[in-house]
Amino acid sequence: MVLLRNFRDSDAEMLQQKHSVQMTLEETKAMIADWNKKDHASRYFEMFAIIRDEELVGLISLYQLSESMVSCGPEIFACYRRQNIGGEAMMLAMEVAKGKGYKMVLQQIRVDNTASIALHNRIGFETDGYIYRNKKGNEVLIYAKSLLR
Repeated sequence: MVLLRNFRDSDAEMLQQKHSVQMTLEETKAMIADWNKKDHASRYFEMFAIIRDEELVGLISLYQLSESMVSCGPEIFACYRRQNIGGEAMMLAMEVAKGKGYKMVLQQIRVDNTASIALHNRIGFETDGYIYRNKKGNEVLIYAKSLLR
C-alpha cells in the first residue's frame, strides 16, 4: 500500500541517495523546506514523499496551472519502478487535488516516455494524440483527466 506525506528533514539523506539530483545535505534540507511552503511562483505547489512499507520510494508534485487545473508529476526511484507505485501515487495525489477544488489534471508527456504514456492511459487520462513542442523544445503529448467524475 502506498501513501503520500509531506517531506521531513529526516528524509534528506534518503532523498540524496535515491533522487537523481546531487546536492549536499544542507541543500537537500533547504529544498525540502522550500517544498513545504506549498507555493511556487505565487501558485499552489506541493511535493509529497511517496511511502510504501514505511520506505521512501519516490516523490510526486501537484502544481497549479490555473484556478481549476493542476499538473501531477511523479518520480519513482529506479529500484521501485514497474510495481504500479506511480499509478497508486497519482490516484492519491489526484484525490488531494480534488479535495482542494481542482477540476482537471493536465500533463505534458514526452513522446519518448513510453512508461509514463502507459501509466496515464492505464489510469484513465485522455489525449488527442497530437504532438506539441513545449517550451523546452521537447515533443510532447497532452494528457488530461477530469476530477469531477
